Amino acid sequence: MAVKQHDFTQGNILKQLIAFSAPVMLTNLLQTSYQFVDSLWIGNLLGAEALGAVAISSTIIFTVLSFVIGMNNAALTILSQQKGKKNEEGLKRYLNAFVVILMSLSLLLGMLGFVFSEFLLNLMGTPDSLMANAKDYLQINFLGMLFLFGYNFISTVLRALGDSRTPMRFVTIAVLLNIVLDPLFIAVFNLGIKGAAYATVISQGSAFLYGFIYVLVKRLAPFSMPTLPSKSEVGLILNLGIPSGLQMAVISAGSAAIMSVVTSFGGAVVGGFGAAQRLDKLITLPAQALGTSVSSMAGQNIGVGNWNRVKRIAKNAVLYNLSIMGAIAIIVVLVAEYGVRLFIQEENAVTFGTQYLQIIALCFPFLGINFVLNGIVRASGAMYQVLILNIISFWILRYPLTAFFATVSGEIGIAIGMGSSFIISSLVAFLYFRYGKWREKELFKKSRS
Repeated sequence: MAVKQHDFTQGNILKQLIAFSAPVMLTNLLQTSYQFVDSLWIGNLLGAEALGAVAISSTIIFTVLSFVIGMNNAALTILSQQKGKKNEEGLKRYLNAFVVILMSLSLLLGMLGFVFSEFLLNLMGTPDSLMANAKDYLQINFLGMLFLFGYNFISTVLRALGDSRTPMRFVTIAVLLNIVLDPLFIAVFNLGIKGAAYATVISQGSAFLYGFIYVLVKRLAPFSMPTLPSKSEVGLILNLGIPSGLQMAVISAGSAAIMSVVTSFGGAVVGGFGAAQRLDKLITLPAQALGTSVSSMAGQNIGVGNWNRVKRIAKNAVLYNLSIMGAIAIIVVLVAEYGVRLFIQEENAVTFGTQYLQIIALCFPFLGINFVLNGIVRASGAMYQVLILNIISFWILRYPLTAFFATVSGEIGIAIGMGSSFIISSLVAFLYFRYGKWREKELFKKSRS
């Protein structure tokens, strides 16, 4: 089957949006299932302490992954604009620059992480009873850091070029391998927590190698033998990648602050909130997929200065988001209790989790607006502006409003505060999209392209 690479500078926008975003959403769903299956095997085969060790280590891995996501957002912006320009030379040069930078960073972070794993775990306050397992799991994952960087990057490159289906193959391979290798290494080979880590690294490594070979054979991207990039290329990549990575740090820290409000209400509320959060991740997948998709679509059109089409992409994506997330909200309101009971049975926790979901689900369409509009702004290269928008969203709106309504209305105020922040932050995102100066961003005015 021929690989489809969309040219988003022409054609029916809504059809392209649906066709391109669906595989992105399925890929995100597969990645979510990857984490779920991994936890399932570890928890059932090795017990609660092993699962706790993995949870602590995964927090550190997620911090590194946040930086990867930041660099990938930079890649999506730069490469999609070069694709839109149809600048094959510029695309090849920046692709080479990303390969060199990400390869160097992955090897450096892998070595530093391996050496300082115990130090990092101590910073996290890891209990002595979990330290040995957590250190083993973390060190092995740091050894495979190149694979984590690699297969995420190849997927980003293909999306920038208009292909969202092929990356789904890579993630599918990783998920299926992990399902098989986890019990094999943990129980059959009796490797314990190390077996779980080896399964993860081998799964990601296989996905990366398959993806790299597939892209080369099919000539889906102009990869070449790496050469040293120019200072201007490195400067542009870091100028976009660093603030994009900081966005994830802001989100992570904001989520931790909100959790501090939740924990003040005791175990039942924490349990209900935890169950609801697991469902949140599934519910918001379509909106997240739209955010990624519009970045690719808008990036190509920004590259050729087709601003009228960028505006139409935004309009179509917002309406599509409202229809999908609105329909999901209605379903969630009706089945919230059944969903929460998949994870917990304690009645007080179920009651809070159900009420929380029923309130927050009605506000998810507004969260989707944030994903869409910020995704388009990000496609212009206005990373610092999106960073500020995220700071406003989490630290000026979400955390203070959650704390305020929790104080005034009790535990249900958590949902009211967070939902209110979604609505207000979507208005802020719209105002910046409409009146901000992000359209004036020029990424390549000093480059050879």
